[in-house]
Amino acid sequence: MRAVLLFALATAVALPAAVQARDALGVFGEWAAFRDPETPRCYAITAAEERQGQSHEQDGFASVGTWPDKRVRGQLHVRMTRELAKNSWIVLSIRGKSFSLIGGGSEAWAKDAQMDAAIVAAMRSGGDMTVTALDAKGRRFFDRFSLDGAPTALDAATLGCSGRR
Repeated sequence: MRAVLLFALATAVALPAAVQARDALGVFGEWAAFRDPETPRCYAITAAEERQGQSHEQDGFASVGTWPDKRVRGQLHVRMTRELAKNSWIVLSIRGKSFSLIGGGSEAWAKDAQMDAAIVAAMRSGGDMTVTALDAKGRRFFDRFSLDGAPTALDAATLGCSGRR
């Protein structure tokens, strides 16, 4: 069931044309890896955990992508489960390490490639990743993502695009 949800998220993340081909590179714990040869890009992705008592306006996910033709590797992207307040702070936390993200709408990213690398390194330590922000109604909320399988999915996504120049 988790694999089906991850594939659905991968399709939703991509361009609206669902006909665009995706190669599944594998499902690893709570994460999956995909290659999109048309773009080209590869990415690891997971869904936000469902929690009782917290409403979701949309499916949330966290992904780490590589675009070899653009020389971008290991770029974090988070789609939150709620619309963010304008100018909301966004904090990603992993095992006591915190990172201030940038974003808007319901999207969040690292500030730069150096922060992306630090976040990916922290993701390899396991546990959970939590992203906290204010929603459009001014309420504090958080989305939690399991990191079970993240290191292997990250490696699969990186290797999936390693043959491209």
